Amino acid sequence: MKRTPTAEEREREAKKLRLLEELEDTWLPYLTPKDDEFDQQWQLKYPKLILREAGSVPEELHKEVQEAFFALHKHGCLFRDLVRIQGKDLLTPVSRILIGNPGCTYKYLNTRLFTVPWPVKGSNAKYNEAEIAAACQSFLKLNDYLQTETIQALEELAAKDKANIDAVPVCIGPDFPRLGMGSSFDGQDEMDIKNRAAYNVTLLNFMDPQKMPYLKEEPYFGMGKMAVSWHHDENLVERSAVAVYSYSCEGPEEESEDDPQLEGRDPDIWHVGFKISWDIETPGLAIPLHQGDCYFMLDDLNATHQHCVLAGLPPRFSSTHRVAECSTGTLDYIVQRCQLALQNIRDETDNGDVSLKSLEPAVLKQGEEIHNETNAVLHEVRQEGVPVEQRNEILTAILASLTTRQNLRREWHARCQCRIARTLPVDQKPECRPYWEKDDPSMPLPFDLTDIISELRGLLLEAKP
Repeated sequence: MKRTPTAEEREREAKKLRLLEELEDTWLPYLTPKDDEFDQQWQLKYPKLILREAGSVPEELHKEVQEAFFALHKHGCLFRDLVRIQGKDLLTPVSRILIGNPGCTYKYLNTRLFTVPWPVKGSNAKYNEAEIAAACQSFLKLNDYLQTETIQALEELAAKDKANIDAVPVCIGPDFPRLGMGSSFDGQDEMDIKNRAAYNVTLLNFMDPQKMPYLKEEPYFGMGKMAVSWHHDENLVERSAVAVYSYSCEGPEEESEDDPQLEGRDPDIWHVGFKISWDIETPGLAIPLHQGDCYFMLDDLNATHQHCVLAGLPPRFSSTHRVAECSTGTLDYIVQRCQLALQNIRDETDNGDVSLKSLEPAVLKQGEEIHNETNAVLHEVRQEGVPVEQRNEILTAILASLTTRQNLRREWHARCQCRIARTLPVDQKPECRPYWEKDDPSMPLPFDLTDIISELRGLLLEAKP
């Protein structure tokens, strides 16, 4: 079954098509470090993008993180994700794993990933391999380091903003002097900055371009082949930062900035591309990523700009640290919501029937939104003697939720059965759970809610004059 794109997806696709139409057969301009105006443009249009060169990161941390990448790869922990874009099921060209705080999740492109927990204080996580345990510990250590660096960068950005200083240190080498917050910040400023750098997950990525039969060409600037297309990172706390540690395996010599034969970016070197969203006037940037470089997207940069990853020749790992929006995506939250829904159910009677404490539409709607699947509501509205107005309110309150649930079930069932899903190894195939057959006596409602929804709509129509 093909899913209808959302209004947001349709608007995004329309913007993309309009932009491509405006370009016709021309490329938008972009800059690399070889261009004289590169640094000035970065300072002027991309001041919330910070690069920390590998030499400014502790060597011992480099060693630990790089060993952790290879350990997870050796144990087969990274997988290509089955995602949905514009109603189509696709496998990502990049293999990934999510590591982070226990119970956290991260959703992107209609796919939700669950964390492999890193060993935070109080965690009782158990790993089936010592090397995997050590790797998770290393990424927690990297997370702590990047969090400290992000807070420092946000403090410097805020300090310069308060002092009306335009120049921001966008590229930081090992000898760069750090400024700190100074005395002009209050406790609220400091807490806000720390919250926006409180990384709770890292999405690890791996791709070997030589093993990919096809990679998309970058469509706007002519930057070459993309490992990851233009996008904003999704499912993040508003204005939170993103920190990325990049590690490309052994590859070609460093690009020569004096090579007159080389126009644009060196296709052998991995780059990260940046552009202002839907802007055809401002040149984009293609920033080369060398082994162990880190870059930081601060404040609202992720919302106002888009970025892509441009493939080089060698295989590459990255660790992308984020403040994922987990307020409704953890096991604790789900359990609390289920407990709340169950508060409206009376104890079962001797014959096993279930009744509700309240038939108030708001209470029923809340229960349906929480996905409290009980036929108690249906039992109530089917009874004779229920006032027409009350019945209509009940039906209106639950029909939208039931219809949404039915559509989501159909979509997920179709994704599990799609051609790409059937080609995956058994341990990577998506499973349609929970799922039950129509006549399962242990379930109060069928999995396919088509007949139930039709009945409720019929009751609603009957009540109309």
